[in-house]
Amino acid sequence: MMDKNKHLDSVISTHQITKEETLFDKYVKKKNEVKEALEDKYGSDIYSPFNSGSYAKNTAINTKFDFDLVSPFKRNAFGSNGTLKEMYEDVYNFLYEKYKDVAEVKKQKVSIGLVFYADSDGDVIKIDVVPGRELSQDQYKDDENLNLYVYYKYGNIDAGSERIKTNVKAQINNIKTRATAEKDSIRKIIRLLKVWKNTKYNYPTKSFFLELITIKAFDNKTITGGIWDKLETVLEYIRDNVTKEGFALKDPGNSSNDLADTLTSYEKQQLSDDMKNMLERINDNEENLKTYFPENSKFKKEETNINQYGKNSGMPVPPPKLNFG
Repeated sequence: MMDKNKHLDSVISTHQITKEETLFDKYVKKKNEVKEALEDKYGSDIYSPFNSGSYAKNTAINTKFDFDLVSPFKRNAFGSNGTLKEMYEDVYNFLYEKYKDVAEVKKQKVSIGLVFYADSDGDVIKIDVVPGRELSQDQYKDDENLNLYVYYKYGNIDAGSERIKTNVKAQINNIKTRATAEKDSIRKIIRLLKVWKNTKYNYPTKSFFLELITIKAFDNKTITGGIWDKLETVLEYIRDNVTKEGFALKDPGNSSNDLADTLTSYEKQQLSDDMKNMLERINDNEENLKTYFPENSKFKKEETNINQYGKNSGMPVPPPKLNFG
């Protein structure tokens, strides 16, 4: 009989971002470079850009990660009557001119994607720049609220919308401020759902959606037991609730934002069906868990060795002596 908890623990361990230290260092260096370029370009019109997303929330996995660089602009940075669209286009034009020879620069739903061409090691670095503008001149220092621009249709949110007001730092604190044990469990489940999402091609459900629905499951269900029991309960919660009329996922950065709107009705049904099919297939054959939640084979041998030799007070226990001859 398969030990589902042991497998999922290995999935989490082999996907730890710290195992890709060299690649991670490249991301940090490139992120800092882009941050400095924005600060040099916009000077006193921009507050210090900061990293958000999975690394800031400690939910990143090493098989697919990028850095979200939130760039907070002052209200009058693009003129007293400047629009969010003008802000977005200006930042895109600057990044395109600066990086067009070394990266693909593309407009995305609320961000501008920089995909730097492979380096000598074959590594591709991805930085998403998210331009945001404070609500009133000099107000950001007090409330850290930002308005974002929607470049193209985002679920049920129309292109050109200027109604996304959020507080990214409040989103980060939504996990950080929880009790330690619950926080640890939530982060593990989010990482596992990202591993699952990574098995899909161009899946419409964003990681932030999976993050919020995981937290909502913990807030609305009694989630106990081993890591498989907790994951199963979250999968069942998504299956049973995401398509319900009136189901909402409030943005912790602005309760007026409903992340449920970032998926169409069809996409919500697809997500529910995927949860249902996954649970049924794992129930039919536990080995199917490995298909939906695969270990990172690059680090599987390392993890096997750790499990084989065990740990003692944080130090590896040496293998038994081998007798030759």
